Amino acid sequence: MPVKPLKVELLASTPDALALIYAAFRQCYHAGFVADMWPRLLSGEVDREAQADFVRKVLESGHDSPIEHASFTFAVEGISRACSHQIVRHRLASYSQQSQRYVDGSDMDFILPPAIAKIPEARARFEAFMDEVGNAYRDLKSILDAHGRKEKSKEDARFVLPQAAETKIVITMNCRALLHFFHLRCCLRAQWEIRALAEAMLALCKAELPAIFATAGAKCESLGFCPESPRFACGKYPTRAEQNSKALD
Repeated sequence: MPVKPLKVELLASTPDALALIYAAFRQCYHAGFVADMWPRLLSGEVDREAQADFVRKVLESGHDSPIEHASFTFAVEGISRACSHQIVRHRLASYSQQSQRYVDGSDMDFILPPAIAKIPEARARFEAFMDEVGNAYRDLKSILDAHGRKEKSKEDARFVLPQAAETKIVITMNCRALLHFFHLRCCLRAQWEIRALAEAMLALCKAELPAIFATAGAKCESLGFCPESPRFACGKYPTRAEQNSKALD
């Protein structure tokens, strides 16, 4: 049962996403029918940089609902079940996750927390436990098979699998949901594993649609101050109270 590294790939994104978002924004402020404009957007008659500049300016005003029309789909492997439980708390998304009920866990990969990995005795104990879990799973599956559970033995044996068990998942989020996801999960207060996932997803989004994601990331990056209370602030940016205090000086 080896340690599994994180891997994130972009499977698909909305075709002509920039033009689509531009069209959606324009419809909000345009008296005409935006479909009449659509061929001009695709042909390049309306310059892409002009489209991007318009989108950025409207986003800066706080109007962001039209970016929901574009979405990204990611394939992710090398995350723990603990991490996937955090991911699915983000509601405006679609998920298809590898099933422990149907996929045999006899040779389960696992995720090793960095804090454990750097302490030899902690790593040794962790890996020994992973071996124990693997043996318990295989033993239970074998016993259940012998007692007639057959294919259903996996769904019962899986109850011994830990949160460290590696999982694979397909995630689809629209751009507005992604910005919210990055606001929360790129923050230094986010747990290390989901932060690494968010940063990998963000890099793919920036490359694909910079007009939306070039300045995306933790909420403090766009605000210029930390929205957390002083107790939880990491110190990278001043807190809101500190910023207000400076403004009064």
